[in-house]
Amino acid sequence: MTFATILVLAAEEGHGNVALETVGFGITAIVVFAALGLVTLSYRHVANRHPHKADAYARAQANDTHEAGHGH
Repeated sequence: MTFATILVLAAEEGHGNVALETVGFGITAIVVFAALGLVTLSYRHVANRHPHKADAYARAQANDTHEAGHGH
C-alpha cells in the first residue's frame, strides 16, 4: 500500500457527525459559566450584611474635608 492509499482509506472511514462530537465542549462551557455565575451572585449585598460598619465608615468619611478628584 502506498501512503496515498492509506490516506484515502482513512478519509473514507468516516468520523460521524462532527457537530455532535463537539457537544461536550458546549456543555462543559455552560457548566463552568453557571458555576462562575453562582459565585458572582453569592457576593451580592455583602456590604448590607454589616450596616453598622457602613454607617461608621460614612460618618468617618463625612468629616474628611479634602475633596478628591482632578483639580480640587
